[in-house]
Amino acid sequence: MNHFEVVVLGSGAAALAAAVSASGYGARSVGVFEKATVLGGTSAMSGGMIWIPGNHHMEDQQIHDSRDIALEYLNSLSHGRMRTDLLEAFVDVGPLMVEWFEDNSEVTFEIVENFPDYHPENPGGNQTGGRSLECPLFSFNELGEWSDRISQSRQMSPFLLMNETTLGRGPLSEAPKEVLKFRSENNLRGCGQALIGRLLKSCLDRQVTIEIEHQAEELIIEDGEVQGVRFNTPSGIREVTTHCVIMATGGFEWNKDLVNNFVRGPLHRPVSIETNTGDGLKMAMRAGAALGNMQEAWWVPVIDITNNEGIAIPWMVNRERVNPRCIMVNKHGKRFANEAANYNAFGAAFHQLDPGTFEYQNIPAWMIFDQEYLIRYGLCRYRGEGQVPDWLTSANSLGELAEIIGCNGLGLEETVECWNAQVEDLDDNDFHRGKSVNDTHWGDGTRTIEATLGPIDKPPYYAIEVRPGALGTKGGPRTNANAQILDLDGKVINGLYAAGNVMASAMGMAYGGAGGTLGPCMVFGYIAGKHSAEKALAKIK
Repeated sequence: MNHFEVVVLGSGAAALAAAVSASGYGARSVGVFEKATVLGGTSAMSGGMIWIPGNHHMEDQQIHDSRDIALEYLNSLSHGRMRTDLLEAFVDVGPLMVEWFEDNSEVTFEIVENFPDYHPENPGGNQTGGRSLECPLFSFNELGEWSDRISQSRQMSPFLLMNETTLGRGPLSEAPKEVLKFRSENNLRGCGQALIGRLLKSCLDRQVTIEIEHQAEELIIEDGEVQGVRFNTPSGIREVTTHCVIMATGGFEWNKDLVNNFVRGPLHRPVSIETNTGDGLKMAMRAGAALGNMQEAWWVPVIDITNNEGIAIPWMVNRERVNPRCIMVNKHGKRFANEAANYNAFGAAFHQLDPGTFEYQNIPAWMIFDQEYLIRYGLCRYRGEGQVPDWLTSANSLGELAEIIGCNGLGLEETVECWNAQVEDLDDNDFHRGKSVNDTHWGDGTRTIEATLGPIDKPPYYAIEVRPGALGTKGGPRTNANAQILDLDGKVINGLYAAGNVMASAMGMAYGGAGGTLGPCMVFGYIAGKHSAEKALAKIK
Protein backbone atom coordinates (compact mmCIF):
# COMPACT_ATOMS: atom_id res chain seq x y z
CA MET A 1 0.00 0.00 0.00
CA ASN A 2 1.45 3.33 -1.06
CA HIS A 3 -1.36 5.68 -0.12
CA PHE A 4 -2.52 6.58 3.39
CA GLU A 5 -4.94 9.22 4.53
CA VAL A 6 -2.51 10.06 7.35
CA VAL A 7 1.23 9.29 7.48
CA VAL A 8 3.10 9.44 10.80
CA LEU A 9 6.91 9.68 10.83
CA GLY A 10 8.49 8.13 13.93
CA SER A 11 7.30 5.59 16.50
CA GLY A 12 7.76 7.17 19.94
CA ALA A 13 4.94 8.30 22.21
CA ALA A 14 4.07 11.36 20.10
CA ALA A 15 3.98 9.32 16.90
CA LEU A 16 1.92 6.43 18.22
CA ALA A 17 -0.44 8.78 20.06
CA ALA A 18 -0.96 10.63 16.78
CA ALA A 19 -1.63 7.37 14.92
CA VAL A 20 -4.18 6.14 17.48
CA SER A 21 -5.86 9.54 17.55
CA ALA A 22 -6.00 9.83 13.75
CA SER A 23 -7.56 6.39 13.46
CA GLY A 24 -9.93 7.07 16.35
CA TYR A 25 -11.19 10.25 14.72
CA GLY A 26 -11.99 8.60 11.43
CA ALA A 27 -8.89 8.25 9.26
CA ARG A 28 -9.40 4.95 7.45
CA SER A 29 -5.76 4.33 6.58
CA VAL A 30 -2.93 5.40 8.88
CA GLY A 31 0.71 4.46 8.37
CA VAL A 32 3.50 4.69 10.94
CA PHE A 33 7.00 4.78 9.44
CA GLU A 34 10.10 4.28 11.59
CA LYS A 35 13.65 4.49 10.28
CA ALA A 36 15.17 2.19 12.94
CA THR A 37 14.81 -1.58 13.23
CA VAL A 38 12.92 -1.17 16.51
CA LEU A 39 9.93 0.88 17.60
CA GLY A 40 9.38 3.21 20.52
CA GLY A 41 12.31 5.59 20.20
CA THR A 42 13.46 7.34 23.35
CA SER A 43 9.96 7.08 24.85
CA ALA A 44 10.31 3.31 25.29
CA MET A 45 13.67 3.82 27.04
CA SER A 46 12.28 6.44 29.41
CA GLY A 47 10.45 6.48 32.71
CA GLY A 48 7.21 6.68 30.73
CA MET A 49 5.52 9.31 32.91
CA ILE A 50 3.35 12.07 31.49
CA TRP A 51 2.88 15.41 33.26
CA ILE A 52 -0.71 16.57 32.82
CA PRO A 53 -2.13 19.28 35.10
CA GLY A 54 -5.81 19.00 35.97
CA ASN A 55 -6.17 15.36 34.93
CA HIS A 56 -9.28 13.54 36.16
CA HIS A 57 -7.27 11.17 38.35
CA MET A 58 -6.40 14.17 40.51
CA GLU A 59 -10.07 14.97 40.91
CA ASP A 60 -10.80 11.34 41.80
CA GLN A 61 -8.26 11.60 44.65
CA GLN A 62 -9.52 15.05 45.66
CA ILE A 63 -6.25 16.78 44.66
CA HIS A 64 -7.11 20.35 43.75
CA ASP A 65 -5.84 21.75 40.46
CA SER A 66 -7.17 24.11 37.82
CA ARG A 67 -6.41 25.69 34.48
CA ASP A 68 -5.45 28.99 36.09
CA ILE A 69 -3.19 27.35 38.67
CA ALA A 70 -1.38 25.31 35.99
CA LEU A 71 -0.88 28.34 33.75
CA GLU A 72 0.37 30.39 36.68
CA TYR A 73 2.95 27.70 37.43
CA LEU A 74 4.18 27.31 33.87
CA ASN A 75 4.35 31.06 33.32
CA SER A 76 6.47 31.35 36.47
CA LEU A 77 9.08 29.21 34.71
CA SER A 78 8.90 30.71 31.24
CA HIS A 79 10.88 33.95 31.43
CA GLY A 80 8.49 35.04 28.71
CA ARG A 81 9.72 32.31 26.35
CA MET A 82 6.55 30.19 26.18
CA ARG A 83 3.95 30.87 23.52
CA THR A 84 0.57 31.51 25.07
CA ASP A 85 -1.43 29.67 22.38
CA LEU A 86 0.61 26.46 22.74
CA LEU A 87 0.68 26.67 26.51
CA GLU A 88 -3.09 27.05 26.72
CA ALA A 89 -3.59 24.22 24.23
CA PHE A 90 -1.43 21.94 26.36
CA VAL A 91 -3.23 22.78 29.60
CA ASP A 92 -6.71 22.69 28.05
CA VAL A 93 -6.33 19.55 25.95
CA GLY A 94 -4.16 17.52 28.34
CA PRO A 95 -6.99 16.28 30.60
CA LEU A 96 -9.18 15.58 27.55
CA MET A 97 -6.35 13.58 25.98
CA VAL A 98 -6.02 11.38 29.08
CA GLU A 99 -9.76 10.66 29.14
CA TRP A 100 -9.94 10.02 25.41
CA PHE A 101 -7.14 7.46 25.44
CA GLU A 102 -8.55 5.69 28.48
CA ASP A 103 -11.96 5.50 26.78
CA ASN A 104 -10.77 4.58 23.28
CA SER A 105 -7.57 2.57 23.56
CA GLU A 106 -5.47 0.17 25.62
CA VAL A 107 -3.80 3.15 27.28
CA THR A 108 -4.66 3.83 30.90
CA PHE A 109 -2.93 5.90 33.57
CA GLU A 110 -2.41 6.03 37.32
CA ILE A 111 -1.02 8.79 39.51
CA VAL A 112 2.62 8.32 40.48
CA GLU A 113 2.22 8.60 44.24
CA ASN A 114 3.48 11.75 45.95
CA PHE A 115 5.60 12.98 43.03
CA PRO A 116 5.85 16.79 43.36
CA ASP A 117 6.50 19.21 40.53
CA TYR A 118 10.13 20.06 39.83
CA HIS A 119 9.67 23.63 41.12
CA PRO A 120 6.98 22.97 43.72
CA GLU A 121 7.48 26.23 45.64
CA ASN A 122 6.83 28.37 42.56
CA PRO A 123 3.40 29.99 42.22
CA GLY A 124 0.96 27.27 41.14
CA GLY A 125 3.46 24.49 41.87
CA ASN A 126 2.20 21.18 43.21
CA GLN A 127 3.98 19.82 46.29
CA THR A 128 1.97 16.67 46.91
CA GLY A 129 1.82 15.01 43.49
CA GLY A 130 -0.97 14.18 41.07
CA ARG A 131 0.15 15.81 37.85
CA SER A 132 2.59 13.00 37.03
CA LEU A 133 0.93 9.87 35.63
CA GLU A 134 2.23 6.48 34.48
CA CYS A 135 0.77 3.40 32.81
CA PRO A 136 0.22 0.22 34.81
CA LEU A 137 2.27 -2.84 33.92
CA PHE A 138 1.55 -4.20 30.46
CA SER A 139 2.16 -7.68 29.08
CA PHE A 140 4.31 -7.57 25.96
CA ASN A 141 2.90 -11.00 25.09
CA GLU A 142 -0.03 -9.06 23.65
CA LEU A 143 2.20 -7.54 20.99
CA GLY A 144 2.88 -10.77 19.13
CA GLU A 145 5.74 -10.45 16.65
CA TRP A 146 6.42 -6.88 17.80
CA SER A 147 7.17 -7.85 21.40
CA ASP A 148 10.93 -8.02 20.85
CA ARG A 149 11.12 -5.02 18.52
CA ILE A 150 10.86 -2.24 21.10
CA SER A 151 13.83 -0.09 22.14
CA GLN A 152 14.99 -0.61 25.74
CA SER A 153 16.85 1.38 28.35
CA ARG A 154 20.45 0.51 29.12
CA GLN A 155 20.03 1.90 32.62
CA MET A 156 17.02 0.15 34.15
CA SER A 157 15.10 -3.09 34.00
CA PRO A 158 12.01 -3.10 31.77
CA PHE A 159 9.98 -4.78 34.52
CA LEU A 160 9.86 -1.83 36.93
CA LEU A 161 7.36 0.90 37.71
CA MET A 162 8.66 4.43 38.17
CA ASN A 163 8.86 4.53 41.97
CA GLU A 164 10.90 1.30 41.84
CA THR A 165 13.70 2.96 39.82
CA THR A 166 16.47 5.44 40.61
CA LEU A 167 15.06 7.59 37.82
CA GLY A 168 12.10 8.01 40.11
CA ARG A 169 12.42 7.76 43.84
CA GLY A 170 12.60 4.06 44.28
CA PRO A 171 14.00 2.13 47.21
CA LEU A 172 17.70 1.57 47.46
CA SER A 173 17.24 -1.75 45.74
CA GLU A 174 14.86 -2.67 42.98
CA ALA A 175 11.57 -4.52 43.48
CA PRO A 176 11.81 -7.85 45.33
CA LYS A 177 13.39 -10.65 43.30
CA GLU A 178 10.25 -12.78 43.38
CA VAL A 179 8.24 -9.84 42.02
CA LEU A 180 10.71 -9.23 39.22
CA LYS A 181 10.78 -12.96 38.46
CA PHE A 182 6.98 -13.06 38.11
CA ARG A 183 6.95 -10.00 35.89
CA SER A 184 9.75 -11.35 33.73
CA GLU A 185 8.05 -14.73 33.29
CA ASN A 186 4.84 -12.97 32.25
CA ASN A 187 6.62 -10.25 30.23
CA LEU A 188 4.93 -7.56 32.34
CA ARG A 189 6.67 -4.27 31.68
CA GLY A 190 6.47 -0.81 33.21
CA CYS A 191 7.68 2.75 32.68
CA GLY A 192 8.28 3.68 29.03
CA GLN A 193 7.85 0.07 27.96
CA ALA A 194 4.29 0.06 29.31
CA LEU A 195 3.41 3.35 27.63
CA ILE A 196 4.77 2.34 24.23
CA GLY A 197 3.43 -1.21 24.55
CA ARG A 198 -0.09 0.06 25.21
CA LEU A 199 0.08 2.63 22.41
CA LEU A 200 1.41 0.05 19.97
CA LYS A 201 -1.29 -2.47 20.94
CA SER A 202 -3.87 0.25 20.31
CA CYS A 203 -2.38 0.88 16.86
CA LEU A 204 -2.43 -2.81 16.01
CA ASP A 205 -6.02 -3.16 17.21
CA ARG A 206 -6.99 -0.32 14.86
CA GLN A 207 -5.19 -1.90 11.88
CA VAL A 208 -2.64 0.89 11.68
CA THR A 209 0.16 -0.06 9.28
CA ILE A 210 3.58 -0.21 10.97
CA GLU A 211 6.75 -0.07 8.86
CA ILE A 212 10.34 -0.19 10.11
CA GLU A 213 13.58 0.62 8.27
CA HIS A 214 11.85 3.45 6.45
CA GLN A 215 13.94 6.62 6.67
CA ALA A 216 11.99 9.65 5.53
CA GLU A 217 14.23 11.76 3.33
CA GLU A 218 11.99 14.20 1.50
CA LEU A 219 8.49 15.60 1.61
CA ILE A 220 6.59 15.57 -1.67
CA ILE A 221 5.06 19.03 -2.02
CA GLU A 222 2.79 20.11 -4.87
CA ASP A 223 0.99 23.44 -5.19
CA GLY A 224 2.19 24.46 -1.73
CA GLU A 225 0.68 21.40 -0.04
CA VAL A 226 2.33 18.28 1.35
CA GLN A 227 1.19 15.31 -0.70
CA GLY A 228 3.55 12.51 0.29
CA VAL A 229 6.89 11.31 1.58
CA ARG A 230 9.91 9.78 -0.10
CA PHE A 231 11.58 7.04 1.95
CA ASN A 232 14.91 5.29 1.78
CA THR A 233 14.42 1.59 2.57
CA PRO A 234 16.56 -1.57 2.33
CA SER A 235 14.63 -2.32 -0.87
CA GLY A 236 15.29 1.10 -2.36
CA ILE A 237 13.36 4.35 -2.64
CA ARG A 238 9.66 4.20 -1.80
CA GLU A 239 7.16 6.99 -2.35
CA VAL A 240 3.99 7.17 -0.29
CA THR A 241 1.17 9.59 -1.01
CA THR A 242 -1.05 11.04 1.70
CA HIS A 243 -3.34 13.88 2.67
CA CYS A 244 -1.44 14.68 5.87
CA VAL A 245 2.04 14.05 7.29
CA ILE A 246 2.65 14.14 11.05
CA MET A 247 6.31 14.55 11.94
CA ALA A 248 7.21 12.89 15.23
CA THR A 249 10.81 12.00 14.45
CA GLY A 250 12.43 13.18 17.69
CA GLY A 251 15.10 15.78 18.18
CA PHE A 252 18.52 16.42 16.63
CA GLU A 253 20.78 15.76 19.63
CA TRP A 254 22.78 13.07 17.79
CA ASN A 255 23.64 15.42 14.92
CA LYS A 256 26.81 17.20 16.04
CA ASP A 257 26.62 19.82 13.32
CA LEU A 258 23.05 20.82 14.19
CA VAL A 259 23.85 20.82 17.92
CA ASN A 260 26.89 23.06 17.39
CA ASN A 261 24.87 25.46 15.26
CA PHE A 262 21.77 25.75 17.41
CA VAL A 263 22.04 24.53 21.02
CA ARG A 264 23.00 27.11 23.66
CA GLY A 265 25.94 25.28 25.18
CA PRO A 266 27.85 22.00 25.37
CA LEU A 267 25.85 18.79 24.99
CA HIS A 268 28.35 16.01 25.55
CA ARG A 269 26.21 12.94 26.14
CA PRO A 270 22.73 12.41 24.71
CA VAL A 271 20.87 9.61 26.48
CA SER A 272 18.24 9.26 23.78
CA ILE A 273 18.04 6.79 20.94
CA GLU A 274 20.88 7.28 18.48
CA THR A 275 18.57 7.68 15.49
CA ASN A 276 17.55 11.19 16.63
CA THR A 277 19.64 12.97 14.01
CA GLY A 278 17.30 15.75 12.97
CA ASP A 279 15.68 14.15 9.90
CA GLY A 280 12.31 15.77 10.57
CA LEU A 281 13.89 19.13 11.32
CA LYS A 282 15.74 19.17 8.01
CA MET A 283 12.66 18.16 6.02
CA ALA A 284 10.62 20.87 7.71
CA MET A 285 13.31 23.45 6.96
CA ARG A 286 13.32 22.46 3.29
CA ALA A 287 9.54 22.94 3.31
CA GLY A 288 9.99 26.51 4.54
CA ALA A 289 9.10 26.01 8.20
CA ALA A 290 9.79 28.71 10.76
CA LEU A 291 11.90 27.48 13.67
CA GLY A 292 11.65 28.10 17.39
CA ASN A 293 13.28 27.24 20.73
CA MET A 294 16.32 25.89 18.91
CA GLN A 295 18.76 26.68 21.72
CA GLU A 296 17.05 24.47 24.28
CA ALA A 297 17.22 20.80 25.25
CA TRP A 298 15.84 18.55 27.97
CA TRP A 299 19.03 18.73 30.01
CA VAL A 300 20.32 16.04 32.36
CA PRO A 301 23.67 15.42 34.12
CA VAL A 302 25.29 12.23 32.87
CA ILE A 303 28.15 9.96 33.89
CA ASP A 304 29.85 7.35 31.75
CA ILE A 305 30.10 3.79 32.99
CA THR A 306 31.57 0.76 31.29
CA ASN A 307 29.30 -2.19 30.60
CA ASN A 308 30.29 -5.88 30.56
CA GLU A 309 31.47 -5.54 26.96
CA GLY A 310 33.83 -2.71 27.87
CA ILE A 311 31.70 -0.09 26.12
CA ALA A 312 31.14 3.29 27.78
CA ILE A 313 27.45 4.04 28.14
CA PRO A 314 25.79 7.19 29.48
CA TRP A 315 24.02 6.95 32.83
CA MET A 316 21.57 9.63 33.95
CA VAL A 317 22.54 10.86 37.41
CA ASN A 318 19.24 11.60 39.11
CA ARG A 319 18.79 10.17 42.57
CA GLU A 320 22.50 9.36 42.83
CA ARG A 321 23.52 13.03 43.10
CA VAL A 322 20.75 13.79 45.61
CA ASN A 323 21.66 11.13 48.17
CA PRO A 324 23.50 12.29 51.32
CA ARG A 325 27.28 12.17 51.49
CA CYS A 326 27.95 13.51 47.99
CA ILE A 327 28.51 16.87 46.33
CA MET A 328 29.43 18.15 42.88
CA VAL A 329 32.49 20.33 42.27
CA ASN A 330 34.21 22.06 39.37
CA LYS A 331 37.92 22.19 38.50
CA HIS A 332 38.48 24.68 41.32
CA GLY A 333 37.16 22.11 43.77
CA LYS A 334 34.15 24.31 44.49
CA ARG A 335 30.45 23.47 44.55
CA PHE A 336 28.48 25.40 41.95
CA ALA A 337 24.80 24.47 42.32
CA ASN A 338 22.22 22.69 44.42
CA GLU A 339 23.03 19.08 43.54
CA ALA A 340 19.41 18.08 44.27
CA ALA A 341 17.88 20.52 41.77
CA ASN A 342 15.87 19.00 38.94
CA TYR A 343 18.01 17.62 36.16
CA ASN A 344 16.80 19.99 33.43
CA ALA A 345 17.56 23.09 35.49
CA PHE A 346 21.04 21.69 36.11
CA GLY A 347 21.90 22.34 32.48
CA ALA A 348 22.09 26.06 33.26
CA ALA A 349 24.87 25.39 35.76
CA PHE A 350 26.95 23.63 33.12
CA HIS A 351 26.54 26.53 30.72
CA GLN A 352 27.84 29.32 32.97
CA LEU A 353 30.62 31.21 31.21
CA ASP A 354 33.51 32.96 32.95
CA PRO A 355 33.48 36.39 31.27
CA GLY A 356 37.20 36.79 31.84
CA THR A 357 38.54 33.51 30.50
CA PHE A 358 35.48 32.74 28.35
CA GLU A 359 35.59 29.20 29.68
CA TYR A 360 32.65 27.22 30.95
CA GLN A 361 33.14 27.53 34.69
CA ASN A 362 31.68 24.16 35.62
CA ILE A 363 33.02 21.90 32.89
CA PRO A 364 34.61 19.59 33.84
CA ALA A 365 32.65 18.70 36.97
CA TRP A 366 32.88 15.74 39.32
CA MET A 367 30.59 14.05 41.79
CA ILE A 368 32.53 13.53 45.04
CA PHE A 369 31.47 10.99 47.70
CA ASP A 370 32.86 8.63 50.31
CA GLN A 371 32.91 4.96 51.19
CA GLU A 372 29.85 5.21 53.41
CA TYR A 373 27.89 6.57 50.41
CA LEU A 374 28.73 3.47 48.39
CA ILE A 375 27.85 1.11 51.25
CA ARG A 376 24.48 2.74 51.81
CA TYR A 377 23.38 3.60 48.28
CA GLY A 378 25.78 2.16 45.72
CA LEU A 379 26.41 3.73 42.35
CA CYS A 380 25.32 2.11 39.09
CA ARG A 381 25.18 -1.36 40.67
CA TYR A 382 28.60 -0.99 42.39
CA ARG A 383 28.27 -0.97 46.18
CA GLY A 384 31.86 -0.50 47.29
CA GLU A 385 32.77 -4.17 47.48
CA GLY A 386 35.53 -5.78 45.47
CA GLN A 387 37.69 -4.08 42.88
CA VAL A 388 36.84 -0.48 42.10
CA PRO A 389 35.48 -0.35 38.52
CA ASP A 390 37.64 1.45 35.95
CA TRP A 391 35.03 4.18 35.48
CA LEU A 392 35.37 5.28 39.10
CA THR A 393 38.35 7.11 40.66
CA SER A 394 39.26 6.49 44.31
CA ALA A 395 41.88 7.73 46.77
CA ASN A 396 42.54 7.61 50.50
CA SER A 397 42.57 11.39 50.87
CA LEU A 398 40.78 14.29 49.24
CA GLY A 399 44.10 15.85 48.22
CA GLU A 400 45.19 12.67 46.46
CA LEU A 401 41.77 12.37 44.78
CA ALA A 402 42.00 15.96 43.54
CA GLU A 403 45.46 15.36 42.08
CA ILE A 404 44.25 12.31 40.16
CA ILE A 405 41.18 13.97 38.62
CA GLY A 406 42.92 17.31 38.01
CA CYS A 407 41.02 19.69 40.25
CA ASN A 408 42.30 22.10 42.89
CA GLY A 409 43.18 20.05 45.96
CA LEU A 410 43.04 22.89 48.50
CA GLY A 411 39.73 24.05 47.02
CA LEU A 412 38.26 20.56 47.33
CA GLU A 413 39.41 20.11 50.92
CA GLU A 414 37.97 23.50 51.91
CA THR A 415 34.71 22.75 50.12
CA VAL A 416 34.24 19.40 51.87
CA GLU A 417 35.10 20.96 55.24
CA CYS A 418 32.51 23.70 54.66
CA TRP A 419 29.95 21.15 53.45
CA ASN A 420 30.40 18.96 56.52
CA ALA A 421 29.93 21.96 58.81
CA GLN A 422 26.74 22.95 56.99
CA VAL A 423 25.45 19.39 57.19
CA GLU A 424 25.98 19.42 60.95
CA ASP A 425 23.82 22.56 61.11
CA LEU A 426 21.31 21.07 58.62
CA ASP A 427 21.59 24.25 56.57
CA ASP A 428 23.20 24.53 53.13
CA ASN A 429 23.84 28.27 53.16
CA ASP A 430 25.47 28.19 49.74
CA PHE A 431 22.78 26.60 47.54
CA HIS A 432 19.88 25.75 49.88
CA ARG A 433 19.96 22.03 49.17
CA GLY A 434 17.16 20.28 51.00
CA LYS A 435 14.93 23.36 51.28
CA SER A 436 12.63 22.32 48.41
CA VAL A 437 10.08 19.51 48.54
CA ASN A 438 11.58 18.37 45.24
CA ASP A 439 14.97 17.88 46.94
CA THR A 440 13.64 15.82 49.84
CA HIS A 441 11.36 13.75 47.60
CA TRP A 442 14.49 12.11 46.29
CA GLY A 443 17.50 11.17 48.39
CA ASP A 444 17.47 8.38 50.95
CA GLY A 445 13.70 8.02 51.27
CA THR A 446 13.16 9.73 54.61
CA ARG A 447 11.64 12.84 52.99
CA THR A 448 13.35 15.00 55.60
CA ILE A 449 16.21 17.42 55.03
CA GLU A 450 18.53 14.56 56.04
CA ALA A 451 17.33 12.77 52.92
CA THR A 452 19.88 14.77 50.97
CA LEU A 453 22.31 16.26 53.53
CA GLY A 454 25.11 14.08 54.85
CA PRO A 455 28.85 14.47 55.62
CA ILE A 456 31.69 13.28 53.41
CA ASP A 457 34.11 11.89 55.98
CA LYS A 458 34.64 8.14 55.51
CA PRO A 459 37.62 7.31 53.28
CA PRO A 460 38.36 6.17 50.71
CA TYR A 461 36.93 9.01 48.67
CA TYR A 462 35.57 8.70 45.17
CA ALA A 463 35.04 10.86 42.10
CA ILE A 464 33.35 10.47 38.77
CA GLU A 465 33.12 13.06 36.02
CA VAL A 466 29.65 14.44 35.34
CA ARG A 467 28.89 15.76 31.86
CA PRO A 468 26.10 17.87 30.36
CA GLY A 469 23.72 15.48 28.66
CA ALA A 470 20.20 15.63 27.28
CA LEU A 471 17.10 13.49 26.92
CA GLY A 472 16.56 15.25 23.60
CA THR A 473 16.47 18.68 22.01
CA LYS A 474 13.46 21.01 22.33
CA GLY A 475 13.68 23.06 19.15
CA GLY A 476 12.16 22.60 15.75
CA PRO A 477 9.44 23.88 13.42
CA ARG A 478 6.96 26.29 14.95
CA THR A 479 3.37 25.08 15.08
CA ASN A 480 -0.02 26.50 15.88
CA ALA A 481 -2.33 25.11 18.56
CA ASN A 482 -3.56 22.49 16.05
CA ALA A 483 0.01 21.16 15.72
CA GLN A 484 0.18 22.43 12.12
CA ILE A 485 3.63 23.56 11.03
CA LEU A 486 3.96 27.24 10.17
CA ASP A 487 6.09 28.91 7.53
CA LEU A 488 8.26 32.00 7.95
CA ASP A 489 5.24 34.27 7.59
CA GLY A 490 3.25 32.40 10.22
CA LYS A 491 1.02 30.69 7.65
CA VAL A 492 0.11 27.01 7.81
CA ILE A 493 2.05 24.63 5.56
CA ASN A 494 -0.93 22.63 4.38
CA GLY A 495 -0.84 18.95 5.24
CA LEU A 496 2.15 19.14 7.60
CA TYR A 497 2.05 18.61 11.38
CA ALA A 498 4.57 18.13 14.19
CA ALA A 499 4.49 16.60 17.67
CA GLY A 500 7.07 15.62 20.25
CA ASN A 501 10.69 16.71 20.31
CA VAL A 502 10.77 17.50 16.60
CA MET A 503 8.57 20.57 17.18
CA ALA A 504 9.41 23.83 18.92
CA SER A 505 8.42 22.82 22.44
CA ALA A 506 5.47 24.49 24.10
CA MET A 507 7.51 24.26 27.32
CA GLY A 508 10.17 26.74 26.21
CA MET A 509 13.15 26.33 28.53
CA ALA A 510 11.09 24.86 31.39
CA TYR A 511 10.47 21.36 32.72
CA GLY A 512 7.34 21.43 34.84
CA GLY A 513 7.53 18.06 36.51
CA ALA A 514 8.16 14.35 36.07
CA GLY A 515 6.78 13.47 32.66
CA GLY A 516 7.28 17.01 31.38
CA THR A 517 8.71 15.67 28.13
CA LEU A 518 6.15 12.99 27.35
CA GLY A 519 3.15 15.01 28.51
CA PRO A 520 3.44 17.52 25.63
CA CYS A 521 4.37 14.63 23.29
CA MET A 522 1.08 12.88 24.04
CA VAL A 523 -1.00 16.06 23.96
CA PHE A 524 0.27 17.40 20.65
CA GLY A 525 0.37 13.89 19.16
CA TYR A 526 -3.31 13.58 20.06
CA ILE A 527 -4.06 17.04 18.65
CA ALA A 528 -2.15 16.34 15.42
CA GLY A 529 -3.88 13.00 14.93
CA LYS A 530 -7.36 14.43 15.52
CA HIS A 531 -6.89 17.49 13.31
CA SER A 532 -5.19 15.58 10.48
CA ALA A 533 -7.96 12.98 10.42
CA GLU A 534 -10.59 15.70 10.18
CA LYS A 535 -8.56 17.40 7.45
CA ALA A 536 -8.13 14.17 5.49
CA LEU A 537 -11.83 13.32 5.73
CA ALA A 538 -12.77 16.79 4.52
CA LYS A 539 -10.58 16.29 1.45
CA ILE A 540 -12.17 12.97 0.64
CA LYS A 541 -15.65 14.45 0.87
